[in-house]
Amino acid sequence: MKSLTECYQADLLGVLSCYDRMIITGTLPGACYAGGMTSFLNFRHIKIFDYAKVFADPRRDHIRQCAHELADAHGLTIEHVNKPNIRKEDLIAKVIARRGKHPGLVHILSAMEACSAYKPWHDKLTHKTFLRPTQGKCLHYYFYFIDEEVGLCYLRVPTWCPFRLQFYCNGHSWLETKLVANGIGYAMADNAFIRIDDFARAQSLSDQLKPDDLHRILDRYAKMCCPVQEVFQQQYHWSLMQTEYSTDLVFRSEEALNPLYEGIFRQAVIAVKAEQVSSFLGKKVTPQLAQELGTRLSTRIEGTCVKHYMGSASVKIYNKFKRVLRIETTSNDVSFFKHHRKVEHRDGSVTRELASLKKSIYSLIDLREILLGCNSRYLEFLSSLDDYSDGHRALQKLTETKTDHGIHIRGFNFFDASEQKLLRAIQRPEFNIRGLRRADLKKQLPSASSGKLSRYLKRLRILGLIKRVGKTYHYYLTHIGRAAIATCEKLTEFTIVQTLATAR
Repeated sequence: MKSLTECYQADLLGVLSCYDRMIITGTLPGACYAGGMTSFLNFRHIKIFDYAKVFADPRRDHIRQCAHELADAHGLTIEHVNKPNIRKEDLIAKVIARRGKHPGLVHILSAMEACSAYKPWHDKLTHKTFLRPTQGKCLHYYFYFIDEEVGLCYLRVPTWCPFRLQFYCNGHSWLETKLVANGIGYAMADNAFIRIDDFARAQSLSDQLKPDDLHRILDRYAKMCCPVQEVFQQQYHWSLMQTEYSTDLVFRSEEALNPLYEGIFRQAVIAVKAEQVSSFLGKKVTPQLAQELGTRLSTRIEGTCVKHYMGSASVKIYNKFKRVLRIETTSNDVSFFKHHRKVEHRDGSVTRELASLKKSIYSLIDLREILLGCNSRYLEFLSSLDDYSDGHRALQKLTETKTDHGIHIRGFNFFDASEQKLLRAIQRPEFNIRGLRRADLKKQLPSASSGKLSRYLKRLRILGLIKRVGKTYHYYLTHIGRAAIATCEKLTEFTIVQTLATAR
């Protein structure tokens, strides 16, 4: 069985696998849970019920001051977003359109959003006073940067303890900076490459994303935008919250991709079963597995998307800008996946065994291989589906209007009575051997004039239903013409007519 990349090699510019969306959370080890924060306050001799006034409020004011100082230093005004229908991405896109894509702080947004928090509590049974976890709302700042290494990114900073940070970047933006640095030409549409001059080098650069470099960038922005870590005298611990890894098949034109995608996405909705979804994601369906599995078809502005999900992971296929066929595996919890690694036990011993992937950003290297395997298995499945793209192209060729030397040639309507009569005439068995001439066609369509018959033949030839033999006036049905006429008769006589007859 040939893969799609082999079957469509002539229509493909190239194939690229790359990290896409990455959301990373930053937590302070000593403050990220209520017990740790309680111990910190006790060590500082701060009363638990003075937590907000003595500790949390000053830290909030410090973060606000830092945000306003950064805005003033860069000539920016902090923009508050207080309506749910406003997309932050749209606001930033307008700012970038004005300022350009040069590196630096792009904009600062603020918004009141939900956050985790702590509240003082006194237990009357144990007579102990401590902090308990709760949920609340506080002001968040979104610092948007165009970084020299990762491109457009943002750091979300809450103004209330435990100061859990959120960092966003896109692997395609990171790869774009590498292509520029290496002098490789490219063209992008949103977060997809629709042209790269050297796909092999681009893939090599994509595989060089290093967690160490990402860690350095994260620490720099955390220190710049959230100065409270100095109070705890700790560095942020960075964990993977959401990751997407895509494999893009970049086609030369819409005409090459659209018929293929139209054919396989419908089959993917129907053909994929639960056990296949689990196999794409490298899992087994067992009686103990208590995770939801399924397939979902959704419609986007760009087109349709087929998503197969299992618990916190999913694999999907969609077309971007009608040029890129994207297969993408998403994980909202990387511990869903397992691999062989060193495991440290409580007794201090270390063994190597199959264990869940760690959520640390240093798992990005192993995670890339796992997610690439998911994409490859799904691509292999799609390659096994029936490919009807040639049929789509043939139907398009026969029914769409064409232009020949400035003259519009109308496509065929296979359900029009007069055109059905013409098609049945050229399909007669005696024309298979000696071919068809205008005089032969006249016998079958006696009411048509000679000029009209000539126009019929020209139209049939240009649309590809018949072909002319050498310099003669003999015509034969093409393979496409023969199949199209047979299909038309089959649909009309055995499907449409019979269905309408039973509808009375």
